[in-house]
Amino acid sequence: MADPEGFSFSYIGWDPAEERLRESLCTLGNGYFATRGAATEVTGGAAHYPGTYAAGCYNRLVSVVDGHRVENEDLVNLPNWLPLRYRIAVEPGGRPGTRWLTPEDPGLVAYRQTLDLRGGTLTRWLRFTDRAGRHLGVEQTRLVHMGDPHLAAVRTTFTAEDFSGTLEVESGLDGRVDNSGVARYRELAGHHLGQVRVGTEAPDILRLRCATVTSGIRIALAARTQAHAAEGTAPVPMRARLGERTAAHRLTVPVAPGAPVTVDKVVALHTSRDPAINDPQGAAVEAVAQAPGFPALLAAHHSAWRQLWRRADLDVPGEPGRILRLHLFHVLQTLSPHTAELDVGVPARGLHGEAYRGHVFWDELFVLPYLNLHFPEVSRALLTYRHRRLPQACRAARAAGYAGAMYPWQSGSDGREETQTLHLNPRSGRWLADHSRLQSHVGSAVAYNIWQYGQATGDSEFMHTKGVETMAQIARFWSHRAEYDPVLERYRIRGVVGPDEYHDAYPGAPAPGLDDNAYTNVTAAWVLARALDLIAALPAPRHAELRERLGLGEEETDRWQDVSRRMRVPFHRGVVSQFDGYGDLAELDWERYRATYGDIRRLDRILEAEGDTVNRYQASKQADVLMLGYLFSPAELSGLLHRLGHRLDDDTWRATVDYYLRRTSHGSTLSGLVHGWVLARARRAEAWAYCHEALTGDVADVQGGTTAEGIHLGAMAGTLDLVQRGLTGLETRGEALWLDPAPLPELSEYGFSLRYRGHWGITVRMKPGQMLISVPASDEAPVHVVLPDRELIVPPGDERLVPLPVT
Repeated sequence: MADPEGFSFSYIGWDPAEERLRESLCTLGNGYFATRGAATEVTGGAAHYPGTYAAGCYNRLVSVVDGHRVENEDLVNLPNWLPLRYRIAVEPGGRPGTRWLTPEDPGLVAYRQTLDLRGGTLTRWLRFTDRAGRHLGVEQTRLVHMGDPHLAAVRTTFTAEDFSGTLEVESGLDGRVDNSGVARYRELAGHHLGQVRVGTEAPDILRLRCATVTSGIRIALAARTQAHAAEGTAPVPMRARLGERTAAHRLTVPVAPGAPVTVDKVVALHTSRDPAINDPQGAAVEAVAQAPGFPALLAAHHSAWRQLWRRADLDVPGEPGRILRLHLFHVLQTLSPHTAELDVGVPARGLHGEAYRGHVFWDELFVLPYLNLHFPEVSRALLTYRHRRLPQACRAARAAGYAGAMYPWQSGSDGREETQTLHLNPRSGRWLADHSRLQSHVGSAVAYNIWQYGQATGDSEFMHTKGVETMAQIARFWSHRAEYDPVLERYRIRGVVGPDEYHDAYPGAPAPGLDDNAYTNVTAAWVLARALDLIAALPAPRHAELRERLGLGEEETDRWQDVSRRMRVPFHRGVVSQFDGYGDLAELDWERYRATYGDIRRLDRILEAEGDTVNRYQASKQADVLMLGYLFSPAELSGLLHRLGHRLDDDTWRATVDYYLRRTSHGSTLSGLVHGWVLARARRAEAWAYCHEALTGDVADVQGGTTAEGIHLGAMAGTLDLVQRGLTGLETRGEALWLDPAPLPELSEYGFSLRYRGHWGITVRMKPGQMLISVPASDEAPVHVVLPDRELIVPPGDERLVPLPVT
């Protein structure tokens, strides 16, 4: 398949220092499982970390850290299906070959790998020379099948450029894996797989089965290896080599100049979490035995990717467009239509590595708004993951002394709190108490995504059942969590941590937690108001049923109404306070720290290593107050503050933006995204620098080594949504599409398609001074479009050209 301009990323030359980053960025997946872009010739090492991860496949282990028992649940690194190594069977002088060829071999004379975004493949080219001057070319194409989520394949073509002889090729499955891909976790237990058994099923099929040691998930892989030698030659001999935790086929392949030889490896992966199977091992063996050859697999895989690209059409010129397509590629490899059939959430680092242990945070807040308008069935599944864990969230709230549902900051298999209680500062080498579980605002993120999904899709069946139940329980939690202060005549939420994360306590305080975090309080008030709206919109029988089922009386919902109007929002010096007392903290000497350390994104680690704490300073890790400008349009945010009895005019908001812009270290990849989004409307001239950082965050690894541990899924999806909603002002509310464009000079011409209600493929095309809205022909109702100065009705099969002011 051709590689269109702007749909590929290539790496020339072998660079061990960059290899783990490339492995992460060259991961291939299909929503069910993903495999890092590691070389097949090696099984691990300082430069390599093969990793395969199945969505939702977790295991829990206990470690001892500084004398404390620490329990962690991890997304499990599964057996490695990649191994395929090779060597020239006879060395100069007639000696048997002993040296397996790898990218680290001194005889490597050329190396290139290309990630084809449109076709969903990774192709590697290697060229070796040996001491006799013989040259061997190797071309290898890999896929993780987007059509059949259980299959993967790799085709390796060998070309003996200037010699005749034989190659030895070994194709295997390796169960000698653990979770060791993140250096700071290596002191913790990482051996998740037990009961490893290997065997052969047919002359060309290997099998491996194992199980996670605590969660008891059974995993099975089967691999079929076939060689295709030159026409007229004898069949390639193959023999099995079985070890304690490994299985391999050894092939002896004749080669001659001008006669390429191919070795195809097809792999199937099943787990006991799969529906409609009797046994994972039987399912894997049957799948690989019935799978077609590599050419047919590749054709079907390309077809599946073509369908995805049509549904997520994105036309952005130049390098920003190429990076955005890479981001979209990795979002779809983590959360594909196959995800709609699974019980999984949004892993913050994709299925690309082991950072954050594969846990589900609030990152869905940055992912679902994009998916809602392209793959709403995936959004619904991800929200259903949260609803299934609603009972666990209600138990957590009760345990903490509250009503309703308290969702965990980090979630995994069953919805309990997975946030670690200790974390390592690599700069000081000290293990420190971790209080990030106090970020209760994750519940507001769940509610926000439910509401946005309903507005985008009109899915009343979900909203009137799972949606309203979840939102009501989150609202109930916030109502109970809020304490009335008779002196201030306001409701307050104490003892929390906001999105900033650097600040988890007041200086010298005996207990962690902060009071009246503005983001937490405003979003809690918003949840209460929207839950009331949703309950009021229920059909009468369902309304009565919900109140009866939840024991939701009028007195309780009256309190919701009161709290939603009288929640406290602190201010200081004319700006919104990040939390009560933020303005009383000391100012940091930013220039001195930048001069001393250069990169101060992780200011918390720097200060702790100095024996200080960031809790003493007006210094934030990432957008906190400014997250309000990310979630809500200027008009909606102003209305929210007005409902709470505050006036937030343009001058106050701009002053707030300026204030925190000077006091943020951007220690998260999400920070540049949010600041770029907000500045596009508040201070447009400065927006692009932050948008550009969000775009290049993983490609350039701006966080200094973190991308090698897994891509940042929220930031990637957020950049897509920046183009889709941020710069167009696109909102879905009130049975209409609302648009209020704020194009940047650097991103002033682009287009995208979206699904809205029953319409597939509505297109929006932006150019300087104009916007074109096209609705495809269908039997659906016309689309109602609302702009700041006009309203439009666009019937199916029609389009409207809207003039825009040129700025």
